[in-house]
Amino acid sequence: MSAASDARSNEAAGPASEMASGDPRLDKLVDRLPPRMGDTVTYLLKPSNRWVRIPSGTLLIVGGVLSFLPILGVWMLPLGLALLAEDVPALRSSRSKVLDWVERKKPHWLDPSAPNDRS
Repeated sequence: MSAASDARSNEAAGPASEMASGDPRLDKLVDRLPPRMGDTVTYLLKPSNRWVRIPSGTLLIVGGVLSFLPILGVWMLPLGLALLAEDVPALRSSRSKVLDWVERKKPHWLDPSAPNDRS
């Protein structure tokens, strides 16, 4: 792990920056993101940032739907849904099912010592 991800992990462990979900699997996936994106997602998942998270999630979903346009992509759709799942109970159960699938089928995604590969 890099020094930046260690620092991010130590920041996320503090009570002031506790994520809204409290799901350790989601925390492990966020830790595997590149440092700049991981810091942004950590910021958005803080309980106090609800009014930033909801519009951000909505805009990401719209961008995912418009993925046929340049720059926008399908990657925006699941990220937007994951952000909205923090505040919408119906999406929260779906997110839990997706994280269960990741835990069963792709356990290396949750391994903090695994290298960040694109496969």
